[in-house]
Amino acid sequence: MRVVPEKTVARLCLYRRILMQMLPEGRRFVRSHDIAALARVTSAQVRRDIMALGYKGLPGKGYGVQELLDSMSLFIDAPEREEVALVGVGNLGRALLAYLVGRRPNLTLRAAFDIDPAKDGLVINGCPCYNVNRMAAIIAAFKIRIAVLAVPAAVAQDVAEKLIACGVKGILNFVPVRLHVPDSVHVEDMDISSSLERVAFFARAKASVRNNASLAPDEAVDDSRL
Repeated sequence: MRVVPEKTVARLCLYRRILMQMLPEGRRFVRSHDIAALARVTSAQVRRDIMALGYKGLPGKGYGVQELLDSMSLFIDAPEREEVALVGVGNLGRALLAYLVGRRPNLTLRAAFDIDPAKDGLVINGCPCYNVNRMAAIIAAFKIRIAVLAVPAAVAQDVAEKLIACGVKGILNFVPVRLHVPDSVHVEDMDISSSLERVAFFARAKASVRNNASLAPDEAVDDSRL
């Protein structure tokens, strides 16, 4: 597998989502500046990223939407279906199961794990749930290499270490703690609370700019005096 920067892979995943939204519209071709406008990057960046796929568009027409999607899928996805586990079936875990199950045919949520014995044996949002005591055996049986983490912060590091000991190589972390893992393991952090804080901060900043712009010149804030 070619080594590609993480940011490039992230942008390619975003481009693929944009292209998938274009298919129902019946679009056959798309240009780099169309993708760039929706992805909020430059068209030059889009062209550089697509070059990593080895795909070339048609002069005067741009990129074939379906052909580009196929190239992206070959590049991003594994040739065979990959099994995924989720650990922590609380409110967030249940919501993640409802959202993720069946969303990507090449990524199958094979098992969910929770410490609550009452959940052992249940099928939650289409995914079988097991007690965490069975985690090592189930992960080995299904050759699971990807896990979604939605446990309490106090146990996140311990659970991550157990997953890694079971052979997991990638963790999508929804817990607001920084995990310490070996270089051989990839972690993607999804801190919803921090993201909401950033949105709130920039929303206030934009509102402040708009309000300041609406003031008369002598009422506007003079930054030079601050």
